[in-house]
Amino acid sequence: MSDAIEDIEVQLLLEALFQRYHYDFRHYARASIKRRLTQARAQLGVPTISALQDRVLHDPSMLPRLLDFLTVQVSEMFRDPSYFKALREKVLPHLSTYPSLKVWIAGCSNGEEVYSLAILFKEEGLYDRTIFYATDINPEALAAAEAGVYAVDRIRKFTENHQRSGGKSSLSEHYTAAYGRAVFDKSLRSRVVFSDHSLVTDAVFAEMHLISCRNVMIYFDRPLQDRAIGLFRDSLTRKGFLGLGSKESLRFSTHAPAFADFVAEDKIYQRRDP
Repeated sequence: MSDAIEDIEVQLLLEALFQRYHYDFRHYARASIKRRLTQARAQLGVPTISALQDRVLHDPSMLPRLLDFLTVQVSEMFRDPSYFKALREKVLPHLSTYPSLKVWIAGCSNGEEVYSLAILFKEEGLYDRTIFYATDINPEALAAAEAGVYAVDRIRKFTENHQRSGGKSSLSEHYTAAYGRAVFDKSLRSRVVFSDHSLVTDAVFAEMHLISCRNVMIYFDRPLQDRAIGLFRDSLTRKGFLGLGSKESLRFSTHAPAFADFVAEDKIYQRRDP
C-alpha cells in the first residue's frame, strides 16, 4: 500500500473517531499516530487501517482497546528525579507561602506522577492544603490511576528515583506489597480529583499554582502544542509554575512571552505578571 493511501486512511480514521466518539487526535503528530495505528492493526488482527476504522465505528467495545494504542501510558514514579528535586528545593518554597494550593497533572496516564507529587507535597508539609487535579482522556488510564496499583517489580526503580529526587521518607511507607502488586495508600489520593479532560477540546482549569504536563505535548503538532500552552497560561495564577517534559519547550510557542525560565534545565517555567 502506498504512503499516500495510508495517509488518507489515517485521516479518515481520526475524523471518524472525532465524529463518532468525540475523541480528537486530528492534530497529534502524524508520524507518531501512524506508528501507533500500525501497532494496533497488527495486534488487533486487521489488514488495513480502513478495516480498523470499520471495526471501531461499528463496535464501541473496540474504542478502549484503540485508545490504549493512541494514548501512550508509559511513565514511572519520580521520572527524571532532577525535576522533582527542583520542585522540592526551588518551587515548593514559593508555594508554601499560600494558604491553599491547586495542582494540575495534565495527561496523568496511569497515575505515577500523581502519586509522586502527592508524596513530594506530603514530605514538604503541603499535602493537606493542596487539591490535585489529575486528568487524562483515557478512561481506563484514569481508573488505573485512581486504583494506585502497580507491579511490584517496578518498585525498585520508583524507589531509586524517589531517593535521587531528595525524598525525605522511605517510599515503602506509602504502599503495601502483596501478591506481586504494590498498592499505594489511599491517603495519597484523598485530595486528588480524577477527571476526564482533553487538551485538544476542553477549557481551562482556573487558578492553578502548579501545572505539570510532561511528555504529552511531544505527541502534538505545533498548533495543538500552542493551544495547550495557551490553556496552561490561562489556567495559572499570577506567578504560577508550569513543568514540561525533558524534550518539550516553550521556545516556539506564541505564548512563550507569558513565561519566564525558572529552572531552565528542568523545564520549569513561571508565568509572568499579566
